[in-house]
Amino acid sequence: MPALPRPLARLLAFLAMRFAPLHARTASVTGHCVAKLAALSRRQRWLLALAVPPLLLLAALLLTVLLLLPFTPGISDLRKAKTEQPAQVLSADGRELAQLKRSNREWVRLADISPLVVRALVATEDHRFYEHHGIDWWRTGGAALRTFSGDRQGGSTLTQQLARNLYPEDIGRAPTLTRKLKEAVTALKIEALYSKEEILETYLNTVPFLYNAYGIEMAARTYFDTSARRLDVLQSATLVGMLKGNSYYNPVLNPERAQQRRNVVLAQMVKRGELPQAQLAALEQRPLGLDFERQSEPAGPAPHFLQQLRPWLIDWADREGYNLYADGLIIRTTLDSRLQALANQAVARQTALLQTVADSTWRSRGGKGGDRLANLIRETPEYRNAVAGGLTAAQAQKKLRGDSAFITALRRQKLQIQAGFLALDPRNGQVRAWVGSRDYAQDGFDHVAQARRQPGSTFKPFVYGAAFLQGARPDDTLVDQAVEIPLGGSDIWRPSDPQPPTGEPMTLRDGLTYSRNRITAQLMQQVGPARVIRLARSLGVRQSKLEAVPSLALGTSPVSLKEMVSAYAALANGGAYQAPLLVTRIEDRQGRVLAEFTPAEPEQAMPPRTAYTLVEVLRNVVDRGTGVAIRSRYGVRADVAGKTGTTQDNADGWFILMHPELVAGAWVGFNDSRITLGSDYWGQGAHSALPMVGLVVQQALRHRLIDPKARFAEPPEGGFSTAWRNVQQWPQWWAAHAPSWLQGPGQWTWPDWLLRVWQRLTGTTPPPPPPTTPAPAPILPPEAPQLPAEQEPRESGGLSGESDTGLMQQAFQPSANTANPTTPTSTAGPAEGTAGADTSTASPPSAPTLPPSPSPPVSGPGSNTP
Repeated sequence: MPALPRPLARLLAFLAMRFAPLHARTASVTGHCVAKLAALSRRQRWLLALAVPPLLLLAALLLTVLLLLPFTPGISDLRKAKTEQPAQVLSADGRELAQLKRSNREWVRLADISPLVVRALVATEDHRFYEHHGIDWWRTGGAALRTFSGDRQGGSTLTQQLARNLYPEDIGRAPTLTRKLKEAVTALKIEALYSKEEILETYLNTVPFLYNAYGIEMAARTYFDTSARRLDVLQSATLVGMLKGNSYYNPVLNPERAQQRRNVVLAQMVKRGELPQAQLAALEQRPLGLDFERQSEPAGPAPHFLQQLRPWLIDWADREGYNLYADGLIIRTTLDSRLQALANQAVARQTALLQTVADSTWRSRGGKGGDRLANLIRETPEYRNAVAGGLTAAQAQKKLRGDSAFITALRRQKLQIQAGFLALDPRNGQVRAWVGSRDYAQDGFDHVAQARRQPGSTFKPFVYGAAFLQGARPDDTLVDQAVEIPLGGSDIWRPSDPQPPTGEPMTLRDGLTYSRNRITAQLMQQVGPARVIRLARSLGVRQSKLEAVPSLALGTSPVSLKEMVSAYAALANGGAYQAPLLVTRIEDRQGRVLAEFTPAEPEQAMPPRTAYTLVEVLRNVVDRGTGVAIRSRYGVRADVAGKTGTTQDNADGWFILMHPELVAGAWVGFNDSRITLGSDYWGQGAHSALPMVGLVVQQALRHRLIDPKARFAEPPEGGFSTAWRNVQQWPQWWAAHAPSWLQGPGQWTWPDWLLRVWQRLTGTTPPPPPPTTPAPAPILPPEAPQLPAEQEPRESGGLSGESDTGLMQQAFQPSANTANPTTPTSTAGPAEGTAGADTSTASPPSAPTLPPSPSPPVSGPGSNTP
């Protein structure tokens, strides 16, 4: 055998020397124990043999418990469970908007719960509840014996069940010994911290009862339309019976099982002395007496705003180590509850009025309404299943039309007018009001941030703004004439207006004021789509895709209302974009500030002088253009500017209004853009969307929520001052009111006026008038490089005079005769051109009369009235 290496041999010798005494002592102890065992009698040895296994098992259990202690909820977690408090979301004026709860639960004190509930619970689930300290050893042992015999029964106390309900992630749900040990350890901790009354209160407020009802209060409302305080003995027994298995003993789906389980609970109450024996027989014969109604969480005044806010809050809480549903955080938002109330009322009132217009169209089964309904039916799964089952198309239509429940659901889904409303403070981007749909409970889709719809003429200011950036002036002119723009190949786009071309020069100011498509299309050709897109992106249209095509000038690329209002807010803010801000501060439950949020640094999208020039032009829209109803109908005298918007076939109605302290915008339409109101009058943005904005701004000014005297700040240098602008426009006024000898064609300027006066005084012959249709002089240098024509996709839906619309769009083409015959006096100003529709000016039909609404419950600053 080879010799070991010298270092290893030395190490082994050293270990043998060091452990020799230990080996000797171990051998001595072992020998001593063997001697002792040998000295025991036979009976003593048998008793020792029987005692060792239980002792070893107990030691193993104790060791396991010690090892599991770090994996059970700590003392701080248990104390926090008692004080768990959801985050409270407050408006900027201190009103509660919502509580961010983990589930649909309303906490009630034990004193506000019927004593019959507590008696039934203790008698059935844990009759030794007041005697044990978290673990019922008798019940646990009995459950173990029954389990060994094949009859598995639960042995958990109410405290153990509470531990499982409060900490499902820490304890788990698997039927294992480890889970039971964790449950028992946690129950002992709970009993050491809380009284029996506190444990009962927490248990009854956290246990689930199906249908998103958590806790005894929501269960009482859901199943019996009452409160926890008013539950009688039968109702209490029914709810306690569900705890054994809420799905199996569901009183709605399984009433017979639920009644049997209820009677078991009643028998347990009799057995434990909580109910007289004489009443049992009569009570067992009584029916369940359900009054079932699902309890939805209250949406609050601004549910879509909260829907937008919640993901951001969750992300912030996760990063900072807070529990949004338990730590009692106070979220202070930018929303103004008074403006929100105004917006909710305005949207509800206007959509109700427009719904009557839509319904009158759809009731005409023999006309277009019947055609549209047939198209909608053909798109449903019910129709496809009926045809697949052997029915002809006509038979399927007849069958489904006769199904009132089906037609009602279809109308609710497809034929409900929808709307969106958003108001921002342009100075800092704070969101002041947000209404995402007509009814959050019926349609939670957010038409402010999620929906993408064609903006129509509300997009035109970006075209004019791009032109002003390149040196154009509001008083520059283009000829109002027929326009033909090649799209590549043989396709030609011919934008049109409700009014025929005049052949006369028109200023850019009037082109935007009266929303002329032909003028805007010509200007787009000179500016180029790329410049317009760059400006729109800089102002705030940053998420939606914008197609670089000529028809973009008329708002053919779908965008969101949030983007459009943000862009107009940038214009009102001197051309500086501010990202929308939803939260200003987050505090803990004691009011200590955890985080503050200030507006981001503004991004200058265009020079202030150019932005002011564009705002000054948009003032004319509400002074004498398509938005004049703001002045004439709503009596707004403040410094405001805005723009209406209407898309092809009146599928979308828009209006955005700018005030130095508030920018508000609204959209109106159907979820399916193929469906329209069927009225050329009510379909215009000036009649559909403008009233919502007009009502909100009118009341906001009346109640001093915004300053009626605030004015857009004119840049101190550059541009035209107000005085100089008035001097420039004086010859125009004089030419319109002067004697006939001083009048002349075209746009008057100071040289024209002075020349005409000189000719009158000297008796010289005036020069011949200019031609009525002069060739338009280019305002701007062409943009290079231009987008190749073959890359510009052809727009459908009537944008080209040479194009045919699709079959589906023909089916949803609005009928000119569906409007009501009566004609109210119109105060909405001139008709607005849509995206190329060659239609005549529509007469304004009246909608069915609605009762007048009271003034909104709004107060001025400092009042506590919402």
